[in-house]
Amino acid sequence: MRIIGLAGWSGAGKTTLVTRLIPVLKERGLSVSTLKHAHHEFDLDQPGKDSHSHRLAGAEQVLISSSRRWAMMTELRGAPEPELDFLLSRLSPVDLVVIEGFKRGSHPKLEVHRAANGKPWLHPEDPAIRAVASDVAPAADLPWAALDDIGRIADLVLASALPWSR
Repeated sequence: MRIIGLAGWSGAGKTTLVTRLIPVLKERGLSVSTLKHAHHEFDLDQPGKDSHSHRLAGAEQVLISSSRRWAMMTELRGAPEPELDFLLSRLSPVDLVVIEGFKRGSHPKLEVHRAANGKPWLHPEDPAIRAVASDVAPAADLPWAALDDIGRIADLVLASALPWSR
């Protein structure tokens, strides 16, 4: 399994890029999973659903299963946020895992940058950034692609991804 992160400030277009990139990678014959970091409290569950009631009652984990999908939610209940390696170990093996967020991690990353955000580049301070997708060329000598050139970005992702093992 290989991994690559998409790192950038909020509003740079990471989620849009992931949703456009996955079909291109799938067309190239790769199996792809994603791992998304959320900075805020989030909830996938809905009030009134049995799984939500189980969790609110105090269950540490709730696993929901159907004929089409399954999902497991784990309540940390004050425990520290899991490390990236722990989360990756919970995924089924695939060819490539695209990690959105975790911009401070040491895993290989492609920086997603949008000049209109007015935010600084991440790559001068982060040696794990191996390439850039942006609406402007980076100042550093890094491989880069325009934000709308999904084919070229897929090439950069595949060239920059590194193996991860359990």
